Amino acid sequence: MTTYDLVLAHGRVIDPETGLDAVRDVGVNGGVIQAVSDQPLDGVTTVDATGLVVSPGFIDLHSHSMDVAGHRLQALDGVTTVLELEAGAYPVAAAYRRAEIEGRPLNYGFATSWAVARMAVLLGLDTSGDLRDDFLANIGREEWQRAAPRNVVDRIVGMLERDLGDGALGIGILVGYAPRVDPSEYLAVAALAARVGLPTYTHARELVEMDPATPIDGAEEIVRAAAETGAHMHYCHVNSTSIRHVDRVLGLVEKVRAEGSRVTTEAYPYGAGMTGVGAAFLAPELLHRRGLTPHSIGLLGAEGRIPDADTLRRVRESEPGSAAFVHLLDEDDPAQFDYIQRALTFTDAAVATDAVPLLWRSEAPDPFSWPLGPDAVTHPRTAGTYGRTLRRLVRQNGVLSLPEAVRRCTLIPADVVGSGVPAMRRKGRVQAGCDADLTVFDPETVSDRATYTETVRHSTGFVHVLVGGQFVVRDEYLLPTALPGRAVRA
Repeated sequence: MTTYDLVLAHGRVIDPETGLDAVRDVGVNGGVIQAVSDQPLDGVTTVDATGLVVSPGFIDLHSHSMDVAGHRLQALDGVTTVLELEAGAYPVAAAYRRAEIEGRPLNYGFATSWAVARMAVLLGLDTSGDLRDDFLANIGREEWQRAAPRNVVDRIVGMLERDLGDGALGIGILVGYAPRVDPSEYLAVAALAARVGLPTYTHARELVEMDPATPIDGAEEIVRAAAETGAHMHYCHVNSTSIRHVDRVLGLVEKVRAEGSRVTTEAYPYGAGMTGVGAAFLAPELLHRRGLTPHSIGLLGAEGRIPDADTLRRVRESEPGSAAFVHLLDEDDPAQFDYIQRALTFTDAAVATDAVPLLWRSEAPDPFSWPLGPDAVTHPRTAGTYGRTLRRLVRQNGVLSLPEAVRRCTLIPADVVGSGVPAMRRKGRVQAGCDADLTVFDPETVSDRATYTETVRHSTGFVHVLVGGQFVVRDEYLLPTALPGRAVRA
């Protein structure tokens, strides 16, 4: 009889690819699932998972919380792989190198960054591959947001192509932060992605309903690029860029899919977004386009919201990279939450967090210290997206079955990335030969706890989280010394 390093015994195993949903034992050796059996397995270590769900580890396509502290908070929400794909990093080799040297609790990966490459060219920026130092520090500078001549576009595309050669998982395109660039530049970037067989990950520019003078409707731009170039276009956080126009946007995506284009989507279950307060679309004179006022915006870690347009202008000038809540919809209002829910339940939509880097109200502590101190702040979606999805959409609202919710947190994101990234084909599944990235949770109690005032309260009900067969969370306790995360590269 084979003896395994680890056996998860008697759990309800959900494998979204094969449709398995039954009590099984899972045997792990050397960081790989070796057996999924309806017969008892023998293990050096055996963990009783009776009454618990054993699922693939959750894969977050859209996390900006890429340091050790952020990984730990996401691990307690069931995540085993975090990917920075929407903003990306440039140069991507520097981002990978930093993570490898420091170590990470979770698997990690990066797209290359169109926005930062553009900043490097148009601002003369010496880029580091760090989101805060590169993108957020320069988010409000208009020089990088302007239309560029063809020779400059060609230079930017060449830089991105070299970064793809260094293992980037695709191209992150923050066109929503430079909404006046020429649509031909977007098509050139999409054409590059099509040539190399990797996706683009887009923060869309404004919809025509929000800005009738936009060079191109943000949703039309994404689906047109898919049709014209053949690229796989991933539509990031469709809930927060579409808001009350989500049905029109999703209808458009559905139409082009039926015609053969590959456009995928993601959403998160919160009504407030978060970004640098210097973002172009948060200019006081533009807020009405989204039905907002300055009072819809609150700086992370500050008391109250911004009272008026003059205060907002001052903050945007003095600290444009400061993280700000943008309250788009009231998720406690069932009618408004329904817009969010429709984005989350759209055909094959992935659940993704848009997790925000942790900030500290005072001097940052040792980045490896745990637990987080009272000064740590973030968006509650960093800590609670998956717990909230399981609580609200499965247990309370009943709009997703548990196996379908698991699929949207695991197999769907693995397949979004996986066409050009063989390593992802071993994730998002509970099958022999797949990576032992596993999340074990109590379906009756799993829940988010983070709020807009207590932003780093970790989720509950995620009993065990394993990365490469190693416990990062055991018996609902994070193991601070566990750093088993490995790079995911194209």
